Amino acid sequence: MYNKVIMVGNLTRDIELKYLPSGAAVARSSIATSYKYKAQDGSQKEEVCFLEFNIFGRIAEVANQYLRKGSKVLLEGRLVYESWTAQDGSTKNRHTLRVDEMKMLDSKGSNEGSGYNNQSQSYGNSNQNNYGVQAPKDYEQPSYDNYGGGAMKPNKASNIPEIDIDDEIPF
Repeated sequence: MYNKVIMVGNLTRDIELKYLPSGAAVARSSIATSYKYKAQDGSQKEEVCFLEFNIFGRIAEVANQYLRKGSKVLLEGRLVYESWTAQDGSTKNRHTLRVDEMKMLDSKGSNEGSGYNNQSQSYGNSNQNNYGVQAPKDYEQPSYDNYGGGAMKPNKASNIPEIDIDDEIPF
């Protein structure tokens, strides 16, 4: 199965950075996204979605250093279902985003999330798993012919054009 999520939005709070006993950094925060549309009665409606996320490794430290509440960011990763037992004995559940790639979209020096920067910074763990273990430098992540379990092919330069995401953001 294929599980990939890409979200663009604003941080709802500052990054909380912690370190695992292994020394790997873990950052946690949440992102708010919105979707505006016209209802059947002609009125403008807006749906807001809040999602907790976790970032591991070096990009967690970068996020902690540069992102603040209100920062505009693009997060790419996978949806994870978490379940735990609360102190009162009840079972709690939630979905979170485990971030693999991060792109800061704020202008340099801006922490209000007020604008885009064509020279935005992108960070990712393409050669690092979520436990802070670095993959060998010559390791190349395989890509799949189809998402239904087709044969693996090595990554190649793609002829897929870049998409200007600024035109697609609804807010």
